Amino acid sequence: MGSAHAVGRYGEDVAERYLRECGWQILARNWRSGRGELDLVALDGNCLVVIEVKTRRSVEFGDPLEAITPTKAARLRRLTAAWLEQAGTARHSVRIDAIGVIIPRRGAPVLDHRRGVA
Repeated sequence: MGSAHAVGRYGEDVAERYLRECGWQILARNWRSGRGELDLVALDGNCLVVIEVKTRRSVEFGDPLEAITPTKAARLRRLTAAWLEQAGTARHSVRIDAIGVIIPRRGAPVLDHRRGVA
């Protein structure tokens, strides 16, 4: 696996496939606004969920989900509000999840899905 961008894209592919297999409907991937980007936006039943995907090749430098700092969580909340405003979507509930993906040298990627991180 080459660049960090390629690793991130692969992690998003793995996360998207996992969510689809869980029966979620993917509404957007890599949605951008002037304020930043949302990795995935999906429906879990009638709950709108924004998913931040963090991918690493190992845990040598820490768990990938440790990268979701309070500052990052606040930015995710602002971006989620911007997405909702643009989409004109009123949902019963909105949640922000995170999926950590570790890509080992051998074997399948390992996912850690945490709900309600921000």
